[in-house]
Amino acid sequence: MDANLVAAQLFSGLTSAMTLFLVASGLSLIFGVVNVFNFAHGSFYLIGAYFAYQVVSVTGLPFWPGVLLAAAGAGIAGVVMEYVFLRRIYGRGGEAGFQILLTYSFILIIDDVVKMIWGTDYKSIERPESLSASFTLGDISVPRYDLVVILVGILVAVGMWWLIRKTRFGRNLRAISANREMASCLGVNVPLTLSLVFGLATALGGLSGALSAPTRTVTPGAGIEVIIGSLIVVVIGGLGNFWGAFVGALIIGEVTAFGILFLPQWAILFSYAVMALVLVFRPEGLLARRGGA
Repeated sequence: MDANLVAAQLFSGLTSAMTLFLVASGLSLIFGVVNVFNFAHGSFYLIGAYFAYQVVSVTGLPFWPGVLLAAAGAGIAGVVMEYVFLRRIYGRGGEAGFQILLTYSFILIIDDVVKMIWGTDYKSIERPESLSASFTLGDISVPRYDLVVILVGILVAVGMWWLIRKTRFGRNLRAISANREMASCLGVNVPLTLSLVFGLATALGGLSGALSAPTRTVTPGAGIEVIIGSLIVVVIGGLGNFWGAFVGALIIGEVTAFGILFLPQWAILFSYAVMALVLVFRPEGLLARRGGA
């Protein structure tokens, strides 16, 4: 096998893994701290992509400020969703059923809102001119933009680790995750913290959508594809486990990249096969959660 081809697929899989990790980490964070499986999380990826299209391609703002604004917009939308809707069902009997129905309904609502505002035509964003070229690594050519996406994913992973493990906010998250009532008795502002967690998690989804906009077509329905991939990632890594999401994203990114190389017609099935194997032999996930986010 051509070593250059293998290396190129390795970089391609790593790029896909980082965009998937950004979405899955937010999904895992919400589940680990808020104890909500947010089916609408993929829709915040969609919101981030369309916000980036609006501020970069329509408004004409530079790319990177546009990406940050798109992520912030998705985060604000997430806070509104948590504050106005989800907060009202916390602790209610049959909460899980309400969560599923409510968050799933937001997939349909957000998709329709996107269609009303931006239409159903495909949208696209030009990547920054400084990142439009490739650089040579040995005998392979790697797009500069892909390398930046990989670096952003790694920086977010390290930053989130620092936030969760080394800050007071992180200690509050772990306390809420372990026992919400006890954390409240110890002085933690639980409602505010849960809203901030939701905003941070949905901002990560929006960041992934904004970063993906120059490499993928921005179209309604993309959020559903992303939530399926994210669900596979968090199941493989372990529900509510942040580093599990990172490992799961790496596995799915590389499995998909090499699946396309060897058996392109079956590539889409490989990620499901990996999830099935994990569910059979380690149903709690590869990095099973042992308390805390």
